[in-house]
Amino acid sequence: MTTFARRRMYSLAVVIALSLASMVVYTSYSLSLRNTSFATGWLLLVLTVVLTFFNARKKLPAIPLLASSLWLQLHIYVGLFTVVIFGMHVEFRLPNGWLEGVLALLFLAVLISGLIGLALSRIIPPLLRTRGELVIFERHPIFLRRMREELADLVAGETELTSLSEFYVQRLIAFFARPRHFWWHLVQSHRPRHTLLNELEALDPYLSPEQRTVKEGVAELIRTKDDLDYHHAHQVVLKYWLFVHIPLSYSLLVVGGVHGAIAYSFRA
Repeated sequence: MTTFARRRMYSLAVVIALSLASMVVYTSYSLSLRNTSFATGWLLLVLTVVLTFFNARKKLPAIPLLASSLWLQLHIYVGLFTVVIFGMHVEFRLPNGWLEGVLALLFLAVLISGLIGLALSRIIPPLLRTRGELVIFERHPIFLRRMREELADLVAGETELTSLSEFYVQRLIAFFARPRHFWWHLVQSHRPRHTLLNELEALDPYLSPEQRTVKEGVAELIRTKDDLDYHHAHQVVLKYWLFVHIPLSYSLLVVGGVHGAIAYSFRA
């Protein structure tokens, strides 16, 4: 068993132990007819604030606040523990009233989006290692511009209107203009790539030996560009799912605060 697997099992065991201990305390308080909602509500608020710290930590990489990997593990397991506390807070029943309903829906949305993000963070990186060179997302435009320039230099020798120069104008300019075939890449399909390469290969009988050499260079650029598009599509998903998860998390924090304020006003 690897060190990572042992650490994961240990962390999960801690969460289970804390959850069981919390259930025991919750049951004891319930049997003594004490109100558990305020205690679990405060604990939920604290846990939600702790969970939002992960996003703040990523924005402050220069400050030594533990490694990001440790923060991620803390975020995951605290999130799992929060699910148990939320169940206690709503007394394991459907919420009553519109505010409680909105709060429950927000919590569910944050949970689902978090689980989706966790799955993406486990699935996508290994996929990226199977296709071409790993390129930082922000550097994609630089690599794409270099490929356009290299392609233009290759085809620049075609001073006359030939099948290769026509193919460049009709098919390659658009293909190299920006990232393409987003959905095809997400479903792991090579169809657009094979279509383009087959069209290029079909020109072979009409090309001179020198043009065939150019054609091979063009084909290699098409493969490199397609790999870059593959990385772009998956990195977009990995990067921008946070634009769903983070706003939902802060909305949950705000609505939870309003819910707590109203609960305390009625208590008074």
